[in-house]
Amino acid sequence: MTGEAISVSAALAAVRSGDIPQARAVIAALVEEEFGFSVQVVTIGVDGYSLNSVNGFIDSAQKGTSFFKFHHEENEETVLEEFYRGEILRDAGYPIDMPVYVSRRPGRQILLYRKRDTPKFADVARAVDAGGASDPLRGVAIAAQEELDTLTSSIYRDSWHAVTDAESAGEPIHQLFYHRLTDANGAPDKPGGRAARFFRGDRVFNLPGATLSGSDLCGLRWRIDGVDYDRTIAACFHTSLRALAPAHLARSGGVVAHGGAHNANVWFGADAEQAHLCFFDPAFAGRHVPALLAEIKATFHNIFAHADWLYHPDVLAAKPVMRVENQTAIVETGWSLTPLRRSFLQGKAKRLWRPLLGELHERGALPENWRETIRCGLFCCPTLVLDLCPGAGRHTPHSALLGLSIAVMCGAEPQAHGADPVARFLDAIDPLLTQPDFETI
Repeated sequence: MTGEAISVSAALAAVRSGDIPQARAVIAALVEEEFGFSVQVVTIGVDGYSLNSVNGFIDSAQKGTSFFKFHHEENEETVLEEFYRGEILRDAGYPIDMPVYVSRRPGRQILLYRKRDTPKFADVARAVDAGGASDPLRGVAIAAQEELDTLTSSIYRDSWHAVTDAESAGEPIHQLFYHRLTDANGAPDKPGGRAARFFRGDRVFNLPGATLSGSDLCGLRWRIDGVDYDRTIAACFHTSLRALAPAHLARSGGVVAHGGAHNANVWFGADAEQAHLCFFDPAFAGRHVPALLAEIKATFHNIFAHADWLYHPDVLAAKPVMRVENQTAIVETGWSLTPLRRSFLQGKAKRLWRPLLGELHERGALPENWRETIRCGLFCCPTLVLDLCPGAGRHTPHSALLGLSIAVMCGAEPQAHGADPVARFLDAIDPLLTQPDFETI
């Protein structure tokens, strides 16, 4: 196997194509070359949460069993200088599981951890979703999330500082947002990257109740569960190009943040009295993470991506349908936040987002378009993390339609005030609102 073929991108491509033996061979060779010990067995995880990453276990006669994980973004070799900076989080006071071995070389970024018996918080939360409001772990999970949100809020407050455009632009977190919206040599006012590829005009989206080209889909207005929205998918992308540009985000300063703390990157550990959460896989950690971007990934992926449509679309219970009338997509989703995810959103609004926006306001660093900026970040999570065109990847027609609908809820304002959970969330975290209503989120 040549050196060029021994890379995380090659391993990820093999996993996506279903060539698991090839993926195992690449990972074994990569570990042997980077860390200098032999690998007997590679087991690749199949938890459904690895969208642009791969995880699993490595067995070595010399080192025993290790948990491994890597994340790969297209073109990252030309954009990133540093990756997996867990020590930044440790030094700031976050609970973080530090890897035993780290490779930060572009194209070969991989982490090896000591094997743990504790579950990922994503698995715990999904089990609670299945058990409903009466699940005995529900209160434990909510308390653990509240503890982490409170700690994170305090670290954001203490670590906030003014940042330059260059410091903002150098943060890896932009790989999840702006760099997925753009091409390196493309027009700055025209969507490129995944945005252009996933929503290319001549693609065919076979959705329940309508078959649309990419250009027709992006030009539609939306009425979702009886609520009309103020912009198209195309308009959301164009707004995101401006709002999520690193230089624009720099105006709100930076914080020390994990940046990619969805719950598949969080361990759940419980003792006799309570549960505690612990980060791992700090692929996008940084010292100068734009303050308005720091918590976007965790907010969307731990709340609005559930139940099941993003990570486990094959078992999606909701069966949304649509029809198109007068250039408007009229959708009935059959979806709502589960009791657990609603509690997560209420807690995060109260303990993290509202205090953060209040701090930015007091420091004169909260832009007038903060609400639009947060919407753009939330919108880009479902539209750019996986291809929403049915048949192009893991999405079914129903999960694709639900994903598109939730993306519009995130990126567009409803014409009726407070008409959906996203709008009520944004209302509640407004730092100028004297009596926020967290209970109606």
